[in-house]
Amino acid sequence: MTRNRRAVAQAARGAGLAWGVSQLLLASPPGGRRRWERTNHRGRQVSLLPGPALALAAAASADLPLAAAAVAGVGTAAVGVYDDAATSGAVKGFRGHAAALRRGTLTSGAVKVLGIACAGTAACALLGERRGDLLVGGALVAASANLLNLLDLRPGRALKAGTAAALSLRQAGPAAAAVALLPADLGERTMLGDAGANALGAVLGLAFVHRHPRRRRAALALLTAATAASEVVSFSAVIDAVPPLRWVDRAGRLA
Repeated sequence: MTRNRRAVAQAARGAGLAWGVSQLLLASPPGGRRRWERTNHRGRQVSLLPGPALALAAAASADLPLAAAAVAGVGTAAVGVYDDAATSGAVKGFRGHAAALRRGTLTSGAVKVLGIACAGTAACALLGERRGDLLVGGALVAASANLLNLLDLRPGRALKAGTAAALSLRQAGPAAAAVALLPADLGERTMLGDAGANALGAVLGLAFVHRHPRRRRAALALLTAATAASEVVSFSAVIDAVPPLRWVDRAGRLA
């Protein structure tokens, strides 16, 4: 199969799985509809069910070894679902979870961070990464997952960023999966939650490790700096202050 045909097939698989699985989950929510509902920034009730659908679609359609993509995407989604359902959401940010851990409290966020790091490292091992590169690769996958999750604060923002990143990495499947879920996200009927945003970010981080092995340390430093900046600077405030970013961010959103 030529590269273009493979990309088309991956895009069709990604979009079909993301939309189809999300519709099935929305029609028959596991554990009941209320379990998956959250209140967004405007007080609207939205469903988190497209998140697991995106995780499955991104992993199954990525241009990566399937086992590695599945561990990164589905493994990360599993701990994301746990964090979405947990009750320790009063603690926010990496510093907050680290401070709680120093006090002897293991928050759901800390469990999620550790789980994503383990999933990322295992996925890199399945790529055949050498032992000395595993920790860097796993950290990059985890940092990518965390950064995309930090963007899931406004309708469509994480999906738009994920689509752009996927296209830059030539990952047609995850890009199409994100686009398929964008209308409902922009319409404030759904949102990704930790399961979807973390999983998409993890798969894209793994794709970067696979495609750009010599740039992983620089990428990790950049993602780490962005995460640290998020502790003191609001991404929403930065986006709103830059007209091109503000336009892209608000495109398609409800007034």
